[in-house]
Parts: sequence; C-alpha cells; structure tokens
Amino acid sequence: MELLDLCSLEKWESLEGEIRKRSGLNASVYNIEGYRILPAENWPNRLCPEIKAIPKGQSFICAAAHMNIALLAKTSKEPVIEECDAGLIKLVVPVFVKEEFVGAVSGCGMLLDDGEVDTFLVHKTTDLDEALLEELSADVPAISMDQAHEISRFIQGQLERIVADYQENVSGEGH
Repeated sequence: MELLDLCSLEKWESLEGEIRKRSGLNASVYNIEGYRILPAENWPNRLCPEIKAIPKGQSFICAAAHMNIALLAKTSKEPVIEECDAGLIKLVVPVFVKEEFVGAVSGCGMLLDDGEVDTFLVHKTTDLDEALLEELSADVPAISMDQAHEISRFIQGQLERIVADYQENVSGEGH
C-alpha cells in the first residue's frame, strides 16, 4: 500500500498547506522510503534552503534527521518531536493503515522553545561561512513544545480521517 492509495495527491497537498497555515512549519508528506511525494517546499526561514542546497547538508542534516525521527515514529506508532542536528524542530507523525506503515507527515524549520541554531555544526557539515550562518539564523522563528504537540494532534486527526475514509471506501466496494 502507498500514500496515493489512501487519497489523491491534491488531498496530501491540501494537508501540507493546512499544516503550514496553522504552524508556519515546512510541511512534507513522505513515502516509506523517506522521499517527499510533493516537490514544493515552503521554508519558514532563510537558513534551511541554504543547508538543503548543499549535498552534505541535505544528506547529513536534513535526510538523516528525517530518517532517524521517522524511524522513531514508525516504531512507537506515535508522533515524535525532536531537533535536527542544526537545532531546528523536526516533527514526524507516522501514517498507518491497520498495522501497515505507509509513510509519514512532517513539519520542520523552526526553533523549538528557546533553542538555537547550531551554526558550528552546520558550518562543519556544509562549509558555509559561519558569519553567513549567523545572519541566516538571526530571524528563524520559534514554536513552543505546546504548539508542536497541538500541530501533531491536528496532523494525527487528519490522518485518522484519511485512513477512515479509505477504509470505508474499500469496505463499500466489496458490497
């Protein structure tokens, strides 16, 4: 089973848009291989696109965070809220149909509570100039842990509806 078996690409795109609108996070829907199913990214800051534009940044910061946190979410079957190595929030909600893991919905790109960007680690990973990293980090917006939990609950509720609609349609087809 795949995410597009559950609902249309347009519905996933609408969910990403609603997450962005409610939280400001860069929202993404990922398949089980950890790839985004939609190309558009909408960053809440100027730093993340610079990190992601560099292969080492994409691989060792962005992708590593998603894969590690998505694995925790898949294993626990619950939302996981952590920080990536750059110090920004990475929130992952797993998508399950019965016991089958079919993907994850994620939000990222803001500071969690009173966190701070780890410009030293980003510099060492990407070779981006530290002064530039400081400048790009200066206006990264923040989200509280309470807000992160609230958006996680919103995503979970939306996923429950999507899965319930799918299961209702599948059981209705058999009659």
